[in-house]
Amino acid sequence: MDTSSPASDSPRAHGHGHGHGHSHGHGHGPAAPVSRHLRKVIAAVLIPFAVAVAVGLVVLWPGGAPGHKPSGVGFDQPQESARVTKVAEVDCASVHAQEQPVPGEQQNGPPAKPKGPCEVATVKVTTGENAGRTFDTVVTPDALRHYSTGQEVQVAYSPKAPKELQYSINDVDRTVPMWVLAALFAGAVVVVGRLRGVLALVALVASFGVLTLFILPAILQGSNPLVVAVIGGSAIMLIALYMCHGLTARTSVAVLGTLASLLLIGLLGSVFIGWALLTGNTDDFTGLVHGLFPHIEIRGLLLAGIIIGSLGVLDDVTVTQTAAVWELKEADPTASWHTLYRAAMRIGRDHIASVVNTLVLAYAGAALPLMLLFSIAQSGVGAVAGSEVVAEEIVRTLVGSIGLVASVPLTTLLAALVVSADRGRSAGEANRAADRSTGTPPAGGRAAARRGGRGRRRKV
Repeated sequence: MDTSSPASDSPRAHGHGHGHGHSHGHGHGPAAPVSRHLRKVIAAVLIPFAVAVAVGLVVLWPGGAPGHKPSGVGFDQPQESARVTKVAEVDCASVHAQEQPVPGEQQNGPPAKPKGPCEVATVKVTTGENAGRTFDTVVTPDALRHYSTGQEVQVAYSPKAPKELQYSINDVDRTVPMWVLAALFAGAVVVVGRLRGVLALVALVASFGVLTLFILPAILQGSNPLVVAVIGGSAIMLIALYMCHGLTARTSVAVLGTLASLLLIGLLGSVFIGWALLTGNTDDFTGLVHGLFPHIEIRGLLLAGIIIGSLGVLDDVTVTQTAAVWELKEADPTASWHTLYRAAMRIGRDHIASVVNTLVLAYAGAALPLMLLFSIAQSGVGAVAGSEVVAEEIVRTLVGSIGLVASVPLTTLLAALVVSADRGRSAGEANRAADRSTGTPPAGGRAAARRGGRGRRRKV
């Protein structure tokens, strides 16, 4: 407990009361805890939920991705590392190179000859069963990617193809810039966030662990994508929130608000995906997954993606709103839950506007090439919005945004009710606030001072 000395110009009881009020109202950052009874009520709701999530993880744990023999089609090819050992300029005619056609453009007559010299890159495979084998690849002048001697690349292996065509460059090796960028990110988080930043990074690693070790393999094993997403997303939510913000009633309120919003997103997503007759099979990647694993329910995969994609933004909204309510209560211990709710909602409305705009622009940025294609085709707004590939993004964006909007009043109301429910604590805080503002100890404090019972008035 606080043992600060009383001010020299104040009575002993008054000085002690001020020190106690200061330590709780403005002292060490975290808001004062709610009563033991309320903690028990919150625990009675969240402990069974956490147990259910743990049981779901155990029951559906996949034990790794299913065994699969690569088909050699598209992305379903073995990937190996390789290095460019030589790059030489040659005449394009000598290697029978042709200018790359523009996608979607009709060709009139024979393909045009490349303008300028071509390059022949000699590539040496460095991993896999054929490590040490070399092959040549021709790079035309109009190619978007050119190679240099010593450059690390990734190659795709097609064992069924003729020997001279079994290997082809698939991509470049970006390991170094990616690790440097990750180190810069981690350093910025730790420098600014300190211990909280370290915990956030640990939670981030745990979230990726749940995603890669549970969610993805479980879906590939044939489990229902929606069930897997709900269980995995709930595990990520519990780990991230409690690890970053502590095992407190305030964090528990944010968890409850996030959970309620996720349930709403799941319900709306299920309704509108079915009503809009969305199949979820709108790109080559989804089609390849469905072709390789026909047992995966693609529509459920779409809904699972909506839930997981909304989770990160939901965490931010619910934690912010809960913290706002707690801080408002600390600033004015006499405020009723009505007052707290109205004040926090004024903050929440600004949060809604910025978060929804962020979410919409994030999806628009991801779909920018698609939007450009529709602009080139000069399709009408109705035709564009009605196409499945765009309608899927609209449903994803609007369902997630509705969940975000709903999370603000839901979480704010729940936080206001919880933080205001302990009447005894609120009364004690009100007495201390009055003591600080008027300079006179409350009646109980004066009586305690007369009795010499300095420690009794500390009890909250």
